[in-house]
Amino acid sequence: MKKLIRVFAKALGIAALLAGIILALGAFGKLGSATLYNRVWRGRERFPFGENPRTAYNFSLSNLDALFAAHEISGAGEKDADAIRIVVIGDSSVWGTLLKPEETLAAQLNGKTIRAAGTTRVLEVYNLGYPTLSLSKDLLILNRALKFNPDLVIWSMTFESFPIDKQLTTALVADNLDEFYRLTERVALPSVAAEISAANPTPFSFNKLRRDLFDLIRLQLYGFLWSATGVDQDYPPEYPRPQLDFDPDGSFHSVDGAYPIALQSWDVLDAGETLADETPILFLNEPMVISSGKNKNIRYNFYYPRDAYDAWRSEWLSACDIKGRRCLDTWDLLTNNRFTNSAIHYDAIGASVLSQVIMDELELLFEANE
Repeated sequence: MKKLIRVFAKALGIAALLAGIILALGAFGKLGSATLYNRVWRGRERFPFGENPRTAYNFSLSNLDALFAAHEISGAGEKDADAIRIVVIGDSSVWGTLLKPEETLAAQLNGKTIRAAGTTRVLEVYNLGYPTLSLSKDLLILNRALKFNPDLVIWSMTFESFPIDKQLTTALVADNLDEFYRLTERVALPSVAAEISAANPTPFSFNKLRRDLFDLIRLQLYGFLWSATGVDQDYPPEYPRPQLDFDPDGSFHSVDGAYPIALQSWDVLDAGETLADETPILFLNEPMVISSGKNKNIRYNFYYPRDAYDAWRSEWLSACDIKGRRCLDTWDLLTNNRFTNSAIHYDAIGASVLSQVIMDELELLFEANE
């Protein structure tokens, strides 16, 4: 009996020690920053995200420290004198669903050159897209990205990221609500103020720390396989193509006609500009499928009825003009055969076409800034 008590006491002591280490790391914000990426393994070209880690050497996690520590931008160091550092934020189209890392929009911009003030400058472009549709998620990532001193932010977006009911429900925001709450103390976000108050964010959770530690260890283990192969997602040989035929349904988020401005979080764009301060942002209305099938006069695609999207796009263009934003409207840039498994997921050729349009805009932007 005494031996059993001693064993139990030792186990309890070890558990208490481990708990203390986890608590200390979490309290000092160092848990997610402990990484082998950019040290032993090469940094990932996009954030970890996925559902089948055994085949993709990747999985989804919500620890922002770990996401950034695993990314190649954390090992970038100081910019070269002739480099222009650009971060690209946005949804799964930017992250690159069904695209290899080198086929994404950011990768196809990276390494290209432009002329600015008579000097050839090399683009150093980082893919900071994350596969969910929410402006608030983009804002969290933007806030972190600015610490790497980019010369430009490209913010790719679409209407589906604007509804207020999308802002706090995406996992990356919901699991980092305390950080998002601190962000709202620096920038005005009245559209989500009530939701944040109701959510009652807590700055500490032992369960979250335990999950973060488990995810962090798994992420390091998969780092060897990622670094050796460059594989970070599944590529099924077949997948469903974007829907082109629709029922005669003109509703968006259960609302017919134009979606009310009061139900959209336009203030997140203002907050992003406030955070960026003197760092310019190029706002990109991303390409999408435009149906040629049944009820095409009612819906553009799975996401959008025509009336709702047209009203939003008109507001987006108006805000660009009124607020003096640098905006690029590419909603109808690509033909439908350039999309893969979604109305917003373009293929490698589509990314190349989009990258060239952006390059033309960057030439004008940096020429004007110089």
